[in-house]
Amino acid sequence: MEPSKNAGQPLGWVGNNPNAEKVQALRHYLQEQNGIKDLEICAPNQVDRARDLFQRDGFVVVRDVLTRDQLNRLRQGVDRVVGEMMAIDQNREGNRGSHRYSFGSASRTGNMLHHPEWTQLIDLPTVTPILAAIFGSKDFILRGGGGDFCLPGAVDYQPLHSDMADRTVFDLGNNKKFVHGSFTDPRGQLTHRDLPVPYLCCNFLTVDFTATNGPTRQIPGTQNAKEPMPSLEEEPEWMKLSTVCPASAGSVLIRDVRAWHGGTPNLSNELRAIPNLEYFAPWYRERMPACLPRALYDSLSAHGQDIARYIVAAPGQSLETGYRKLLGGTPPDSKSRPVAKAQ
Repeated sequence: MEPSKNAGQPLGWVGNNPNAEKVQALRHYLQEQNGIKDLEICAPNQVDRARDLFQRDGFVVVRDVLTRDQLNRLRQGVDRVVGEMMAIDQNREGNRGSHRYSFGSASRTGNMLHHPEWTQLIDLPTVTPILAAIFGSKDFILRGGGGDFCLPGAVDYQPLHSDMADRTVFDLGNNKKFVHGSFTDPRGQLTHRDLPVPYLCCNFLTVDFTATNGPTRQIPGTQNAKEPMPSLEEEPEWMKLSTVCPASAGSVLIRDVRAWHGGTPNLSNELRAIPNLEYFAPWYRERMPACLPRALYDSLSAHGQDIARYIVAAPGQSLETGYRKLLGGTPPDSKSRPVAKAQ
């Protein structure tokens, strides 16, 4: 297996051997066992069914939400951004573990909405009706957009995690505090997991999800789970194999961010990227810094402008774009790492 390339430079398998005995054994095992059995995938016109599956499982896959032109444009944008990020991280250390990256965490705005390839996804006629059905209203709010990707050679698993938590205040010293999350019940009776879906993510597949190219693993029905998530060492084998595959490029994975999920090994020879957009329920808010340039906002539909009104730059405001030092770094709880049993 030859290393894949981006603009003539090695893209994946930097520092890792795709033909190592352990890698080949894991690749064969995943080819035989990986994937959610009887995964139901909806068509864009199956709005009610998509809503029901989402409410049951905490996620749903909808195929054919992008036209060929939209998909090609998105791929071109992803390839450009990945090339820029790889020029910064030539050793493929990643910002979510080796060969694994968050687009948003790498960006100075925390988002990718200054790229038109992302903004084209804001108000798709194939997706918006499903979001309105899930939220029970078309008045949901755009939070931002980013996503993630893993390169060939991401041989480790990312721990299961959730993208949301109750409000937590961190003391940064020097009289500075950082507030994460917004929901809190002063009575101590409710958590964010008792609520209807407050916040969801739409991940758009730029390539087919296969058993070996790092498909997202989703644990069905965990969006309201209150028990602790298992560590990688504790996680049962069926959870490691609970991946959203096969699923075709041009599909969208709509997920309740509270549901347990995590990254898996990309033992293929292709980049697996899933750019995303994130939306809040009409009744839910967290801090939303401006991240959408005014010119791109002006190009949106009337509904797109309405749902993006909290994150658009003010008239005359210039956004500081580009990439953070070390692409934002890797939070300890998000760093992928090997699992002895799987290897």
